[in-house]
Amino acid sequence: MDELGNRVLIVAFDGWNDAGEAASAAAAHIRESGAYREVFSVDPELYFDYQYTRPQITLDADGSRTLSWPDATLWRPLHPSEGTRLWVLSGVEPARAWQSFAAELVDAALSEDITGIIALGSMMSDVPHTRPISVFAGSENERLRSTLGLEKPTYEGPAGILTVLAAAAEDAGIPTAALWASVPHYVAGHTPSPKATLALLDRVTALTGAVVARGALPAEALAWEASIDAAASDDEEMTEYIHQLEQTRDTWDSPEASGDAIAQEFERYLRHGGSGEGPGRPGRDDPRRS
Repeated sequence: MDELGNRVLIVAFDGWNDAGEAASAAAAHIRESGAYREVFSVDPELYFDYQYTRPQITLDADGSRTLSWPDATLWRPLHPSEGTRLWVLSGVEPARAWQSFAAELVDAALSEDITGIIALGSMMSDVPHTRPISVFAGSENERLRSTLGLEKPTYEGPAGILTVLAAAAEDAGIPTAALWASVPHYVAGHTPSPKATLALLDRVTALTGAVVARGALPAEALAWEASIDAAASDDEEMTEYIHQLEQTRDTWDSPEASGDAIAQEFERYLRHGGSGEGPGRPGRDDPRRS
C-alpha cells in the first residue's frame, strides 16, 4: 500500500477496455459513494470522433434539452480522511492524439500530487458466471510487483488507452498498477456485470486500504447471476457450455492441480467444443476475436 502512496488515482474508460461496463461502473461507484469535485476535463474537440462517440441529448427537470459531450474528467475527493484518498479519472476512450491525451491527464495528475495510479479494465473471457470473477493484477513497475504481489504483464497485441496512460504515468514517476476483470463473454456484450464491478472494487480496497461502501452492489451481483441462471436453464446447449467452463475453472483453481492435470483438462475442453464457436462465442471471423 505504501508504494502507491495515499493519493491514488482510479482510472477507467468506456469502450474497448470496459467489457460488461465493469470498469467504468467501478469508477462511477467510487465517485458516487463520496463527495467529489471536478478539477480537470479535456477539450473534447481535440480527442473524440463524434461519429464514433456521439454527444448525448437529455431532458432536464423542467423539460429542457441539454447536450452532453464525450469527455475525460478528473475528480478530486472533497473531504479529507485518514489513510488513502481516491481520486477518479473517468470518461471515454479517445479516438485520436492518444499521446497528447495521456500527457494532458498525467500533467493534471501531477498537479494534484497523485502518488499512485490504478487503472481498471474488464475483458471478455471464457469464464463461467457462477464462479468468482478473476481479476488480473499487474504492473510494469518492479517495485510495485515486489511489494504488492502483482504480476508482470506478458500480453502482446493491440493496446488500449489504459496501457498508453500507464506508460506515460510511469515515465513521469507515478507508479501504476492495472486490474483487469474477466467477464463471461456470453453476457459481456449484453448487460452490465455488477459481479465484475464488485470484484474490481474488492481489489482496489485490498491494494490501497481505502474504504469504499459497497451499497447495493452485492445484491445486484446476486441478482445478475440468478438472471443468467434462469436464462441458461431454458437452453440445454448453453447449460452444457457453462458446465464445461465450470469444470475448466475448477481444475485450474484446485490446490492439487498439476501441469499434467491442467493440460488434460484443457485438451478435454477442446475436444468438447472449446475450439469451436460455442453459444455466444465469437466465431473465427468475428471482429471481437481481433
